[in-house]
Amino acid sequence: MFQGETAITVDDKGRLAIPTMYRELVAGACANRLVITYNPFEHGCLWLFPYAEWERVRDEVNALPSVKAAHRNMQMKLVGAAAVVEPDSAARILLPASQRGTTGIEKRAVLLGMGNKFELWSEQAHLAKIRQTIGEDDITSDMAELRL
Repeated sequence: MFQGETAITVDDKGRLAIPTMYRELVAGACANRLVITYNPFEHGCLWLFPYAEWERVRDEVNALPSVKAAHRNMQMKLVGAAAVVEPDSAARILLPASQRGTTGIEKRAVLLGMGNKFELWSEQAHLAKIRQTIGEDDITSDMAELRL
C-alpha cells in the first residue's frame, strides 16, 4: 500500500530516485519491476504500477471491446505507452523521454502514493490540481457516505 506525497527531482538524463521510504515496499511488491504509463484521466500525470498490479490492469483494459473509440484511446494511453522500468543500483528509474515531454515532467515533480500505484505529476499540474477544491455539487453519493 503506497501513500504519501514526495517532492522529486528529475536529473538531466530523465531519472528519478525512488524515495527511501518506498524502496523496500517496491522491492517486495514486484521485485523492483515497475511499469510506467500515462494517466488517461489527468493531464500532467503518469502512473507507476508494481508489475503484478500492472498485469491485472493491462488485462482488464485489453479486454475492453476495441470497437469503441474511448476503449481504443484508453488502450493506447495505458497499454500502448507502457514501459517496464527497474531501479538501478542507486534506486533510480529512467522515465521515457516521450512521457516526460507529453506530461511536462521536468526537473521538479511530485510522487503520490495512491494505494496500488504511484502517480507522478509535473510540479505545475500537481499544484493546479491540489489547489482545486471539491465543491458541494461535485460530491457523489459514495463520497457522502464517507465519515471524514
